[in-house]
Amino acid sequence: DYCIMTTNFGINPQQDAFKETDDGGGSTNLVHIRIQQRNGRKTLTTVQGLNPIYDFKRIVKVAKKDFNCNGTVIEHPEYGEVIQLQGDQRESIRKLLVEYRL
Repeated sequence: DYCIMTTNFGINPQQDAFKETDDGGGSTNLVHIRIQQRNGRKTLTTVQGLNPIYDFKRIVKVAKKDFNCNGTVIEHPEYGEVIQLQGDQRESIRKLLVEYRL
């Protein structure tokens, strides 16, 4: 079972979206959905911690079509494959992940 956790990083554009937060949890099955402020009103939503058995490119393809935004899968040196979506898609991606039981 996966627990979904969302985090808001405020307006600091230098904040690392992959920085560990002290949430007090010890579970390794957390899916982290984070928002990172870019410049001005622009934001990125990152999804980290999904099971690698899933096809991330297919998840991004569905999300892009459903949310009318752009997205990609990036390779992070420490966290592996991470999904990035343009805009604040935290609630939308959470609903999608729960709907498909990912």
